[in-house]
Amino acid sequence: MEVFALIGPSGTGKSHRATVIAHQLEAQAIIDDGLLIQGNRILAGASAKKQPTRIGAIKSALFMDEKQVLEIKEAIANLAPEKILILGTSTGMAERIASRLEMPAPSKILKIEDIASEKEIRKAKFLRTQFSKHVIPAPILEVKKSFPGTFVDPLQVFLRRKGIRGKKDWLEQSIVRPTFTYHGKLTISNGALSSIAGLAASSVTGVSSAGKIHVNVEQEGVVAIEIAPIFTFGNNLPEVAAEVQSRVKMALEDMTGLWVRSVNVQVKGLSFAETTEATV
Repeated sequence: MEVFALIGPSGTGKSHRATVIAHQLEAQAIIDDGLLIQGNRILAGASAKKQPTRIGAIKSALFMDEKQVLEIKEAIANLAPEKILILGTSTGMAERIASRLEMPAPSKILKIEDIASEKEIRKAKFLRTQFSKHVIPAPILEVKKSFPGTFVDPLQVFLRRKGIRGKKDWLEQSIVRPTFTYHGKLTISNGALSSIAGLAASSVTGVSSAGKIHVNVEQEGVVAIEIAPIFTFGNNLPEVAAEVQSRVKMALEDMTGLWVRSVNVQVKGLSFAETTEATV
């Protein structure tokens, strides 16, 4: 197995370029921030970006947990790649990761300064420090599946595949906002979630009032919603209820990054619009 390393200070855009660099080096897998990634799949690992503290993130990125090490080593053995790309903040970090995973030391070291301009690095640092935005070199759906509740936005990177002239391919990566940030830990109260769900439900035609809302946090980043709206008489109740489910789920996931497992709607009552009788 041949090991390569892409190194550079934190926040300089290594993960953003990881997929393209791996493609150029013909590396079949990437090790980044505690994860083993192959193409559009997260094969194993625990993302450092999901740790609740910065210390935990560092430990995860350095594979200091034995269980995590065994999981990654088993996945590498099953994949049997000829080449792997390791991302790290320094040569020492890349060598330490390779050692922890019982892989050969990196035979080639690439520096972020050699593949990115000073302006690009400066912009990447700004996004990291000001908005706490990080990139996981995997598709948004894969990140959502592996780490429900992570704040995720899509990022498209152009890649021209080797040997195919004129063919344009886009690889989708994921920009995430981790549990820990430069501005402190971010938490969202159940009251805020209820307010978002209530506003979304009230926006549906045929809903007179959002009614009572119960938010059940089933696990970190996963919620279930119970809502008992008042519907307006004369509307198709199943259709209105389905629209409530759709809008509540969409609003909560778009605004918070949480994964809404279910939205249960229980019709508690009907409101009758006031009518004025005309006399001739």
